[in-house]
Amino acid sequence: MGSQGGFGQSKEFLDLVKSIGEARSKAEEDRIVLHEIETLKRRIAEPDIPKRKMKEYIIRLVYVEMLGHDASFGYIHAVKMTHDDSLLLKRTGYLAVTLFLNEDHDLIILIVNTIQKDLKSDNYLVVCAALNAVCKLINEETIPAVLPQVVELLGHPKEAVRKKAIMALHRFYQRSPSSVAHLISQFRKRLCDNDPGVMGATLCPLFDLITIDVNSYKDLVISFVSILKQVAERRLPKSYDYHQMAAPFIQIRLLKILALLGSGDKQASDSMYTVVGDIFRKCDSLSNIGNAVLYECICCVSSIYPNPKLLEDAADVISRFLKSDSHNLKYMGIDALGRLIKISPEIAEQHQLAVIDCLEDPDDTLKRKTFELLYKMTKSSNVEVIVDRMIDYMISINDNHYKTEIASRCVELAEQFAPSNHWFIQTMNKVFEHAGDLVNIKVAHNLMRLIAEGFGEDDDTADSQLRSSAVESYLHIIGEPKLPSVFLQVICWVLGEYGTVDGKFSASYITGKLCDVAEAHSNDDTVKAYAVTALMKIYAFEMAAGRKLDMLPECQSLIEELSASHSTDLQQRAYELQAIISLDAHAVESIMPPDASCEDIEINRSLPFLDIYVQQSLEKGAQPYVPENERSGMVNMSNFRNQDQHEGSTHTLRFEAYELPKPSVASRVSPVSHASGTELVPVPEPSYPREIHQAASIPSALDTGPLELKLRLDGVQKKWGRPTYSSAAPSASNSTSQKMVNGVSQLDGVGNINSKARDVSYDSKRLQVEISPEKQKLAASLFGGSSQTQKRPSSASHKVAKASSHAGETSQVAPAVSVSAEITTEKKISLQPPPDLLDLGEATVTGSAPSIDPFKQLEGLLEPTQVTSEGNHGAVGATKAPDIMAQSSVVADPLPTKGDEFNLLSGLSNATNKTLYGETTVMYLTQSNKGPNPKDSLEKDALVRQMGVTPSSQNPNLFRDLLG
Repeated sequence: MGSQGGFGQSKEFLDLVKSIGEARSKAEEDRIVLHEIETLKRRIAEPDIPKRKMKEYIIRLVYVEMLGHDASFGYIHAVKMTHDDSLLLKRTGYLAVTLFLNEDHDLIILIVNTIQKDLKSDNYLVVCAALNAVCKLINEETIPAVLPQVVELLGHPKEAVRKKAIMALHRFYQRSPSSVAHLISQFRKRLCDNDPGVMGATLCPLFDLITIDVNSYKDLVISFVSILKQVAERRLPKSYDYHQMAAPFIQIRLLKILALLGSGDKQASDSMYTVVGDIFRKCDSLSNIGNAVLYECICCVSSIYPNPKLLEDAADVISRFLKSDSHNLKYMGIDALGRLIKISPEIAEQHQLAVIDCLEDPDDTLKRKTFELLYKMTKSSNVEVIVDRMIDYMISINDNHYKTEIASRCVELAEQFAPSNHWFIQTMNKVFEHAGDLVNIKVAHNLMRLIAEGFGEDDDTADSQLRSSAVESYLHIIGEPKLPSVFLQVICWVLGEYGTVDGKFSASYITGKLCDVAEAHSNDDTVKAYAVTALMKIYAFEMAAGRKLDMLPECQSLIEELSASHSTDLQQRAYELQAIISLDAHAVESIMPPDASCEDIEINRSLPFLDIYVQQSLEKGAQPYVPENERSGMVNMSNFRNQDQHEGSTHTLRFEAYELPKPSVASRVSPVSHASGTELVPVPEPSYPREIHQAASIPSALDTGPLELKLRLDGVQKKWGRPTYSSAAPSASNSTSQKMVNGVSQLDGVGNINSKARDVSYDSKRLQVEISPEKQKLAASLFGGSSQTQKRPSSASHKVAKASSHAGETSQVAPAVSVSAEITTEKKISLQPPPDLLDLGEATVTGSAPSIDPFKQLEGLLEPTQVTSEGNHGAVGATKAPDIMAQSSVVADPLPTKGDEFNLLSGLSNATNKTLYGETTVMYLTQSNKGPNPKDSLEKDALVRQMGVTPSSQNPNLFRDLLG
């Protein structure tokens, strides 16, 4: 723009753009922009600025904001420009406002009236500009103000307006689904619009709706297939072509929708096979957009009910991707291959050499994607090669996040497909040794549990071999420097549990190694704690076996050191070790039995040994226990109150909820009056609210608003769209297809011939290069063997098998309890009325009086002509809200929302007595003889609490702050 010197911009602005472009540093750029900000501040404040100049100033403000500086001083001028009658100025103002403001900005309320007026304009360009602003600026609170006009624009004669109206409704659905829930049928109708642009815009909201509820849109499968067929046959205008592809973005969106609708549904998938196969054959693979459509076809084929012919076509496309010289296409091929492996595992074996090439590619992103593919295709026959490759790659990278992910995958594969116990232990050692403390602590706990429980169901020999192998490997590497803390914890635990079980190593040797570990890691209290506990186990096992073990000098010094440690945990462990050594063999065996780490612990939740104590307490007048699911969540202070009834009112203040402030009280009480405390704070008999279960449903935000904001379109004859529209979507779509013929279908097979010729040339080129024997051997080890996945029995299943005898009864009862708890919770959520946050009076439980709606009270404040007739909980009689807002000239949208509710609470949040969502906090303050005069304090405190503000701050204008 600056080089051409056009568009009516001044030379000053062009020089600004040029100077910023030629800035050699960020500091120089900031200096130029700050100087520009000062210039704009001065010039915008001048009176009678020509509109042409103001437009340029607004554009320069946009430039300032784009460079990261604050231009908020000019926001109001952009808002004013949206009111201009000139189309150029109005569109400039809308553009600036959408870039400057967000949906929660304070200036949004000034634009709503302008948007409402522009949506009714006769100039469709003005309407389009307003719809663009609607998508960006209208928030959940202001949606009802413009929703009727946007719905009317769905029948506008201009297709651009209808398209933008669909986009606005989609944005409304994303912000507040409940506000447009009754307009979902409009998206179905617009799918049959005569203009392809409107139809394409409708696909986006339908995709979101189908993602949430697939079954409700199964009837549209035929319509979507018909539209996709027409698009693939080039029946759309030429203006929708992109790089000689017929509306590729509409094709991609339709394929995504069909993938959702055909997932696991054979009947729906049958109607998709033909059109997806046609796209495979007709799509040109020489352009990026063509490859994108082919990739989306593969994703669709992998999601719908499997079809052998389509799987074969998808495999051919994947082959072309993997053989390409482009890293991007190789990445797509690897990703697509990972999707198809879930359906047909043998497909990967056809591309084993290509996968090996990607695995050895210097491109790190491609290599990572290849490892994800290998992770998905791992089985017992190739787990050793894949895990070794993953560990080697983990050692070579410095990305801690990805290193953690690789380590967790190696652990998972080793647990599932380990061919032998020795290999499993060695693999876990490598992972812990090289991943360091990046390994999750849960992995260490799982490893300890696996070693304790073993892999075999009943094979004790295999379990003992696993433990012996672990002990030998850990003793071999325990002296290596810089072992991670998590790994040392595992080593200490295993040596303590199984170090002397097989008799290969003496107890003195194991204890010496453990003392060395504790001494070498003197700064790590966790490792020292594990080492001391392991020493305790070894000494206990030796004493229980009747063998006398003399404590090593280094062990004795370690215990003495830890006995005087600043860590109470280490002190406790040291004293426990000394105490166990002094006991006899029988007591030690009872305290620490050998190999008891995975013994099931029986827990009797009823605690029958306490029945006698409970019965005695009940006989003495104790209150019975109330189950947790029956509690109301409120603090019942009735017993506490009854015990303190003998104390006088002058010695105890009760802070129950106040009543709503009455106008007479507010106008009559003076801030300097000196009435007694009992006159200012009338204290009725307190009662604490419990859960109220009502059968009536909670009114929604839309129901509480004015009647004119509700839009009911059920059964109303429409003046736009097709007059003969019926609910049968397929027939409507087919009739539409006859009207959308705007192009000539071209000959297919060209792209197919090109791709085949390319494959032949690539294969002939590949045959000239000999494949190295190492690569062939690696491919055979990765892809060879049985294709069936053989999994080891996991430790979790083994644990369940061991615990079945003890926990069978519990496992049968637990689901029922959880289901009943969920039902009870759901009942409480749906039946419990919203808390009356504006009612500060005393809450009582009544059977007939309905609960007060805080939104109705808010409407009473906003509209003085309405008088609330409903009763108030805890109040003597209903009173009219004070007409405080009579002087206000601008009233925001009266529909209350959740955000308004929290704003209303902001003035009450600092009060001493809170009653919020069923949680009550009660404070009792006893009068003291020291300090200031209690009468004055009570008087001021009661007054400010009636006004709903905090005593420590100045009294603000509450309603102006709350309601804008």
